Amino acid sequence: METFELGDFQTTTGFTLPNAQLAYDTVGTLSSAKDNAIIFLNFLGGSPEALKMWIGEGRPLDPRKYFIILPGLFGSGFSSSPSNTPPPFDGGAFPPLNIADDVIAQQCLVTEELGLEQLQLALGWSVGALQAYEWAVRYPGMIKRLASIGGAPMPSDWAKLWLRTVFEQPITSDPSWNGGFFTDPNAMQAAFRHSAHEMALTLALPGLLNGDLLRSVGFASIEHFIRAVFESFTRSQHPGNLVSVVRKTLRADPSAGGDMAAALNRITAKTFIFAFTGDLMFPAEECKVDADRIPQAKFQEISALAGHLATFALFDQDRQAVDDAIQEALES
Repeated sequence: METFELGDFQTTTGFTLPNAQLAYDTVGTLSSAKDNAIIFLNFLGGSPEALKMWIGEGRPLDPRKYFIILPGLFGSGFSSSPSNTPPPFDGGAFPPLNIADDVIAQQCLVTEELGLEQLQLALGWSVGALQAYEWAVRYPGMIKRLASIGGAPMPSDWAKLWLRTVFEQPITSDPSWNGGFFTDPNAMQAAFRHSAHEMALTLALPGLLNGDLLRSVGFASIEHFIRAVFESFTRSQHPGNLVSVVRKTLRADPSAGGDMAAALNRITAKTFIFAFTGDLMFPAEECKVDADRIPQAKFQEISALAGHLATFALFDQDRQAVDDAIQEALES
């Protein structure tokens, strides 16, 4: 993983973050014409490494064909975050940010460090899709294609309630939180375990918790599935970093508080909006409304066994469906 030095970074929230850093990785080789770049944007709690499962020879994201940029989010622990920023912006003093700040920093990386003028595709799911929409609205001339998979330009009211209930409140109400200036992240494991079980209850479709279905992909029981997937995810997180990203996600809005329909109408990229069946976080009917606001956007609902969790590729059917969606966008 590499680091792009942003210097004193002016945030959209009115702060100056000194010596800001954007972590990123790349896969593949940039063509001599610099016309094969894709930006693959991360989900909440994810890392550049976590997305590499979707990259490979013979796959739609083939590194022999494309130069794939994998930026880390502010607050991820890789880029500037509460856990790695020195005073006066350490811990609970880390400034509030917007998804727009990530995209502005990514655009600096793409243009100043990598010397690119256009991206073939801005791709992301969940929080990655929030960034992809921000890219397409903020820098329409740079994005040739946009693919939102299980995402939206901003979280719905239900998604905001989910983010507060599942992550923010359990962590910030823990006695060890101390306004973000906790001394031992491990002291909040009970809060993270609570978050893991809330995730399992709200994101996993009832059919997914069928014993036979779980056993078909190697889980001995529902309890094994929850520990291996959800508790493993939350245990890997830093409390301050996760709260920072959650709060930034809550504020996501490419219209910057303005007219969302007008903002989406400014998108010039060939747009593909894919929604998963059973996805409570980004329901298909809401994604269809977004598609209708974007000139000539294509909307498609994907049948997925795991709903919003389809991008974890627990099942071959879901992996293939996501691959097919990426392939369709790239072939347009």
